[in-house]
Amino acid sequence: MKTVQNVAAGAALTAALAGGGMYLAMAAPDGAATTSTTQSASQQKGSHQANGITEQLLTGDTAARVEAAAKAAHPGASVVRVETDAEGAAYEAHIRKADGTSATVKLDVSFNITGTEAGKRR
Repeated sequence: MKTVQNVAAGAALTAALAGGGMYLAMAAPDGAATTSTTQSASQQKGSHQANGITEQLLTGDTAARVEAAAKAAHPGASVVRVETDAEGAAYEAHIRKADGTSATVKLDVSFNITGTEAGKRR
């Protein structure tokens, strides 16, 4: 009798965990149209270090301006994440271009694009 109760309790726990995971997955979709304003856990990388500088994810108006500049320069692209840059620029936007390739768009403090690095991923 105890075995049947243990199996039933285990099945109920498994079902509850699976249901909770599905709820979380629906609450934060991870698709091509996702931008940094609704980042999934996989997009919230940041913390990359180079030259003694740690990159930080951008939020608010700064994030919106970096996104807008990157999208204007690369029509049809989706923004994966935006962050400060540890390698010389003020900001960077990691994008997926319309053709499916990835790139990193570099910007200065005035949100002017200073360059684009093709295929840079980490």
